[in-house]
Amino acid sequence: MKKFLAAIAMTALAATSVNAATILVGTDAGYAPYEYKDPQTNEIVGFDIDLIKAIAKATGNEAKIQNMQFAGIIPALQSNMIDVAAAGMTITPERQKQVTFSDPYYDVGGLIMAVHAKNVDKYKHMNDLEGKRVCAQIGSTGALLAKEIKDAKLVAFDQTGEAFMELKMGGCEAVLVDKIVTEFYLAHKAEKDIVLVPHLYTHKQNGFAMAKGNEKMHKIINTGLKTIKENGEYDKIYEKWFGKKPEKK
Repeated sequence: MKKFLAAIAMTALAATSVNAATILVGTDAGYAPYEYKDPQTNEIVGFDIDLIKAIAKATGNEAKIQNMQFAGIIPALQSNMIDVAAAGMTITPERQKQVTFSDPYYDVGGLIMAVHAKNVDKYKHMNDLEGKRVCAQIGSTGALLAKEIKDAKLVAFDQTGEAFMELKMGGCEAVLVDKIVTEFYLAHKAEKDIVLVPHLYTHKQNGFAMAKGNEKMHKIINTGLKTIKENGEYDKIYEKWFGKKPEKK
């Protein structure tokens, strides 16, 4: 009887393996706590990574994570090199012209301005950056916002950490970046030279991105996201990375 049950279990496992699909997920592992490389294991971890893996599992699939530069993620989607982008990507009208987004999975607190501690009284508002050098990650919403500042010169980098280093060395006057990313960076680097200007410039939502027309993948991601929100897995992941449960709406 035990052998018979074991055989059934093995058959079921094999069938699951055959039916399961590998979802190729593109990310930029330099945007903690959404996605980054664990310094101890060199494994790509983060809020987005846990979410997309949970979504894949909930739909009987498996997520394979591929690290790439943020600026190359949308082209990779458009050329079908990857199926989904899980990269702290804010849903914007400009990006919606290029890709399709899932239902929002995270409310971004907003973009903030990070400045050198010695300039905290000098730069308090966006207008103070007119004609100045402003740092941001290539292709980010921070970079888009920087372009709206009159006569400002955008200094763009592949990684957010590089932008912060440029700020410390005096290569720019401010970094425009996600509030949570900055708080995580400052907390884990014990950084004293960089401070946040306490003002939120936008309120946006993050979504997983897919190529336009990929209705099958769009359905998989939204179905999985709905499932993990209903079964409590989303709340567990959220609390793991942000230290609190998400606010219920």
